[in-house]
Amino acid sequence: MSTQLEKQACPVVRGGSFLIEDHAPADIFTPEDFTEEHKMIAQTAEDFVFQEVVPHEPELEKKNWVLLVDLLRKAASLGLTSMDIPEEYGGLALDKVSSILVSEKIAASASFATTHGGHAGIGTLPIVYFGNEAQKAKYLPRLATAELPAAYCLTEPGSGSDALAAKTKAVLNAEGTHYVLNGEKMWITNAGFADLFVVFAKIDGDKFTGFIVERGFPGVSVAPEEHKMGLQSSSTCAVRLNDAMVPVENVLGEIGKGHKIAFDILNIGRFKLGASSCGGAKYALRSATQYAKERKQFGVPIASFGLIQQKLAEIAIRTFAAESMVYRTAGMIDTLLGTIDKSNSTAVLQSIEEYAVECSTIKVWNSEMIDYVVDEEVQIYGGNGDSRDYPAEKHYRDARINRIFEGTNEINRLLISGMLLKRAMKNDIPLMPAVMKLMGEVMSLPQLEEESDGLLAAELKACANAKKVALLVAGAAAQTFRDKVKDEQEVLALASNIIMQAYAMESSVLRALKLAEDGGDRAEVAAEMARVFVYDSVPQVDAWARAALAATLEGDDLRTMLAALRRFTKQTPVNTVALRRKIAARVIATERYPLS
Repeated sequence: MSTQLEKQACPVVRGGSFLIEDHAPADIFTPEDFTEEHKMIAQTAEDFVFQEVVPHEPELEKKNWVLLVDLLRKAASLGLTSMDIPEEYGGLALDKVSSILVSEKIAASASFATTHGGHAGIGTLPIVYFGNEAQKAKYLPRLATAELPAAYCLTEPGSGSDALAAKTKAVLNAEGTHYVLNGEKMWITNAGFADLFVVFAKIDGDKFTGFIVERGFPGVSVAPEEHKMGLQSSSTCAVRLNDAMVPVENVLGEIGKGHKIAFDILNIGRFKLGASSCGGAKYALRSATQYAKERKQFGVPIASFGLIQQKLAEIAIRTFAAESMVYRTAGMIDTLLGTIDKSNSTAVLQSIEEYAVECSTIKVWNSEMIDYVVDEEVQIYGGNGDSRDYPAEKHYRDARINRIFEGTNEINRLLISGMLLKRAMKNDIPLMPAVMKLMGEVMSLPQLEEESDGLLAAELKACANAKKVALLVAGAAAQTFRDKVKDEQEVLALASNIIMQAYAMESSVLRALKLAEDGGDRAEVAAEMARVFVYDSVPQVDAWARAALAATLEGDDLRTMLAALRRFTKQTPVNTVALRRKIAARVIATERYPLS
C-alpha cells in the first residue's frame, strides 16, 4: 500500500486560524473526499470489530487477556496497529486520515478501542517520534505486530491533571549501567497484559524524563485490575516500580525533556479519542433507531412519535458536526505533513502540534457529544435502557470516561483559549490585530445590513459572527486581566466553549456547502443538519458570551460589549421542528447515521 494516499489537495492553514480567517468549502477535507484506499481501510477495521471482537465481548468482560491479546495481534495482522509506524520498522506509514478512520471504526467496541489506542497510539507513538535508531529497530517491529503489547504510564496517585508533579524517581546506579526507578503509576490502560511500558520519572527528583520499560525488568510489577464503571473488557491497573532496573539505553528522548513526549503524545491521543467518540455515536444511533422501530407503545412503534424523532435527529446532527471537525482537522494535518520530510520525527510532531487547539477542541466537544448521545439512547430504550440485557446501558457506562481520558475536559478548556492567547502574544497568529479591528467595528455605528442570499448564507454569517464573539470575549479578557488571565479559569472556559462551537458550526456549514456542489439526498440532509445545528448554537454562544463579559467588564464598557453581542447573535427564526422531522425520517428509513 502506498505511504501517502492520494486525496483532495487542500491549502496549508495555521492551527487556530479558523478564528480569524474565512475558508471556502473547497479548502477543507471531508469524508466525501475519502479515496478508495481510505474506504477499504475503514471497511477492514469495521468488519474486524464486528466479526472478531463484538462476538467475544462477554468472554472479554471476564478479563480473558489471553483472548484480548490474540485479538490485538489479529488486528495487527490486518495492519490496524501499524498505520503510524515507518515502513522500515514494519509499519504502513499511512496518512492521518487513515489512522483516524481506524480509530473511528474500531469504536464499535469501546473497550477494544481503548485497548487499541493504548497500544497503537499512546503506547507506540512515543517510540516512533522520540526513540533513537536502536530503540526503533528493537521495539517498533514487535509493536507493529503486537508481539509486545504496549502501555503508557504517566498518571500517578497524587498527580492526575498535573502530570509534571509526578513523584516517581530515577537514580543512576553506581555502575552507570541502569536507572533505578521507584514509584507507582495509576489507571494504566493495558497494564494487565502489556509487555512494554512508556514510563515517566524524574531523574534525581527533578529532571522529568521518559523511559522504555519492559515488563520483565527486575522491580516491575502490576497491581490487580481496577473495578471500573465502564470499559469492562479493557485492562486498567496500577504499575509499581520498586527499585526497577532500567538500562541507560532505554532513556527515551532527552533527559529532562519528558514533558515534550508526554504532551505531544497526549495531543495525538486527544484527536484519536475524539474520532472514537464520533464512531461510538454512530453505532449508538444505529442501536437507538433499531430499537425505536421495534418497540411499540399505544399500538405503534415509538419511532413514529415526534419526541423520539427529535432525539434521533439531534443525535445525527451532533454526530455530523463532530465528524466534520474530525476530518477537517485530519486533512489539515495531512496537508502540512505533505510539505515536510516525514522521516524527520521532530518536523512531524511540530506539524501535528500546530493543530493542538483543534485536537483539544475535538476531544472536549466530541466526548461531551457522545455523552449526550448515549444518554438519549438510554432514554429511547426506556426501562430497558437500565438493563444489562440491552446495549444502551453498556454504551452509557463506557462513554463517561472519555471526558477524563487524555487530560480532563476542564484542563483542555483552559488549553484551548490559553494556547490561542499565547500564540497571539508571540505573534504566531495575528489574533490581536483581529481583535483590534473588531473593536473598531464595535465602536462604529451599526450599518444597514443586506439580507443574506444563497444556500446557507445566513448560516455562514452566523459562523462569522460566532467567531467575532469569540474574539470579543478573548480580547476583553486579555485587556482586563492581562498577565493574570490564566487565573480566570471560568472566563477562559467560557471563551473556549465559544471557540469550540464556532469551529463546529463552520466545519458543518462548509461541509454541507461542499456536498451541495454534487447535489442529491446527501446534500439535502447535510444542509438540513447544518441549518439546525447553527440555529441552535447561536443562543448558546450568546449565553456563554454574556456570562464571560459580565465577569470581565462593568459599567459602560460592559453595556457597549453587550450591545455588540446583540448585533452578532440576532437571527431570524427557523422551523427546526420540521427540519428535525425530515432528518429523523432519513435516519429511521436507513437505521443509521444519514451520511453513512
